[in-house]
Parts: sequence; C-alpha cells; structure tokens
Amino acid sequence: MRDAYHEELDSIGDGLVEMARLVGSAIGRATTAMLDADLKLAESVIEGDQKVDDLQHDLEARAIALLARQQPVATDLRIVVTSLRMSADLERSGDLAQHVAKLARLRFPERAVPQDLHATILEMGQLAQRLMAKAAEVIVTKDVDLAMQLEQDDDEMDLLHRTLFTHLIDDRWKHGIETAVDVTLLGRYYERYADHAVAVAKRVVYLVTGEHADELQQQDIQPVTGAEGV
Repeated sequence: MRDAYHEELDSIGDGLVEMARLVGSAIGRATTAMLDADLKLAESVIEGDQKVDDLQHDLEARAIALLARQQPVATDLRIVVTSLRMSADLERSGDLAQHVAKLARLRFPERAVPQDLHATILEMGQLAQRLMAKAAEVIVTKDVDLAMQLEQDDDEMDLLHRTLFTHLIDDRWKHGIETAVDVTLLGRYYERYADHAVAVAKRVVYLVTGEHADELQQQDIQPVTGAEGV
C-alpha cells in the first residue's frame, strides 16, 4: 500500500517533468513560427497546448485524490501542494507559448517582428527554452543550487526585454503602431514565461528545504540538496 502511494507521488513528478518539456518545446517552436512566418508550425503549437492542459488537469485530479485518500503530512504534504502550484505555472507557460504562436498566425503571411529585431526575439525565445529546460532538470534532480541560479539567469531575459523597449522608444522607429504593439506583447510573453520557469524552480527549493528561496537568499544559507518524492 505504501509502495503504491509513493509510486503515485513519483508519477506526479513525472507529469511535471513532461509538462515542462512540452512547454519548453512549445516556446521554441512558437519562436520559429513567429520569425519564419510558418503557419503550419504555429498551428501545431496552438493545438498542442491542449495536451499541456490535459496533463495539468490529470495531475491536479491525482494530487487531490492523494490528499483525500492518504491525508499526507510533513514532506509528503509539501510535495503534493507544491506540485499543484508548479503545474499551474507550467500550464500558464504553455499558454504564453500559444500566445506567441497565435500572433504568428494573426500576422501570416507577414512577419510580426521587423528584421532589425529578429536577433533579439530569437535570443529571447532560445533563453526561454533554456530556462524551462533547466527548470525541468531541477524538478528531476532537486538540485537547490541549480534552482537558485535560475533567478540570476532570468536577469538576462529582463535585459533583453529592456532592449526591445529601447528600440520602441527610439525616434528612428519606422515600423508603425501595429508592429510596436506586437513587439510589446511579444516581449511581455517571453518575460512572463521566464518568470514562470523561475517560479517552478523556487517551488522546488521550498519542496526540498521547507523554506522559500527568497528567505534563503536573505539568510545567505547554503541548503542541503536532495529530497524524496516528486
């Protein structure tokens, strides 16, 4: 009975990893669809978000069932509750990737991103994908040190986000209001996507240590890595 219980806990963790990998792939493909005006690829990202939603609903149902049947306490309770929150972050990340793809579809056959901003948007997309890949690794390994690094990595996304605005407010901007709105939205999508990847990593820190990442940083504590479950 106890073995089955821990198998269910492990399966919840597996579901989170699968969600992270799916939304990581989605943001990469959505970025390509955006920059290449690839309608077929954009449609595949939009349609693929349903699988992420289904995984989130399934994970939520299993977690609630565990709470009802097993009434977990201490670390096990923390695993279940934290997993529910991580699944919400991952589901939202999938929505943001879908938003990028929908913008690509909306502007097809034109490109929403002007040529002089292609490199910046490409870099934002690649960074978003790397951040989510690292978040997935953190879920698997429970590596607190790696989890804490994600917030530092997110600073790079914030810098790229500011770079977009530098272009938008430049007097030499010549691409019109509609494109300015598109670029503003895109920057926000990538910035929020990165925030969700960081949030997932922070929740793993809490899962492992029982303390919030911000509190650990303030205390300048080097936490012990490794935990059972998820």
